[in-house]
Amino acid sequence: MASVSIQHVTKAFGENVVLKEFNQTIEDGEFVTLLGPSGCGKTTMLRILAGFEKPTSGEVYFDGGLISGGKTFVPPEKRNIGMVFQSYAVWPHMTVSDNVAYPLSIQKKGKDEIRKRVGHVLEIVHLSQYADRMPGQLSGGQQQRVALARALVAEPGLLLLDEPLSNLDAKLRESMRFEIKEIQKKLGVTVVYVTHDQTEAMAMSDRIFLINNGIVQQCGTPEDIYNRPVNPFAADFLGKVDFFRGEARDGRIFFPEMNGQSIPWNGERTGRIIAAIRPENIRIDPEGPLEGTLQSHYYLGDTEDCRVQVGKASVRVILSGRDHRGLRDGQALRLDVRDCMAFEDDGSLDEMLRIRT
Repeated sequence: MASVSIQHVTKAFGENVVLKEFNQTIEDGEFVTLLGPSGCGKTTMLRILAGFEKPTSGEVYFDGGLISGGKTFVPPEKRNIGMVFQSYAVWPHMTVSDNVAYPLSIQKKGKDEIRKRVGHVLEIVHLSQYADRMPGQLSGGQQQRVALARALVAEPGLLLLDEPLSNLDAKLRESMRFEIKEIQKKLGVTVVYVTHDQTEAMAMSDRIFLINNGIVQQCGTPEDIYNRPVNPFAADFLGKVDFFRGEARDGRIFFPEMNGQSIPWNGERTGRIIAAIRPENIRIDPEGPLEGTLQSHYYLGDTEDCRVQVGKASVRVILSGRDHRGLRDGQALRLDVRDCMAFEDDGSLDEMLRIRT
């Protein structure tokens, strides 16, 4: 196991600065996800931890020891790390057992030790019965577990995973994310996981480092970031959300787009604001403060995804699939907002929404 301290790390490729003053600590045994859109710098940070890139400035410490920074650089093979890539990267001419044993063979471990450790890690990833098979005889998920076993067999202090599930189909990705988390908990290994998939990050992480344009926007538990985002980007990237300009005063938020209709507000922020409302936090209520017309609704089994026209604004509402089965387009509705987040209207919303679309 390992703790990691990243101090003032900046990385530039020529004039292109991809990481800016990255300052974070990862605790021993923690599962941390680097989450963000493509090109935000998350994979570059992972490559710095792995030793495939050097920081332009700043330092990286493993268990208090400097491994990268200034004139110090510990090469990847001496960092006690395991790494799993997006591609399976298993050798097709080797059996499952030989693939997993490869790191130990490089370390010139004894045959008995190799056999024991390979058998143990194959049991952990549920591949013991496939030890003598060739990778071509395995499914994609099984090949990814071979790659995971190979990364774990050398008992690394730090396990780095770079979008390891992106090549799998949806159902297999769902099952694999829980398997990886269970393996991590069983072994207690420190994990840094890179993904742009918010569901993976929510399901697996102890903490999430949410990155945009090379800067950590927010660091916290999935619940923290989802329920208490620090800015509109954080609210938008983790979960579904609609934004509306409003004015907070006298214990209410008034929405110009909604013909001046308002909802109760007990937050501290006042004046011009950006209101962020998650669609699952809105319900149909005959006593609700917002009046609108149902534009469309889509039955998705467990949920009913609705669009309600309130003044000039289209409000998304996600209901339980068991509720309101008698909905019809064009009917008048009243809505109650159970939770609303408010951010300063600093003019950045238009640019963010432009990029989103």
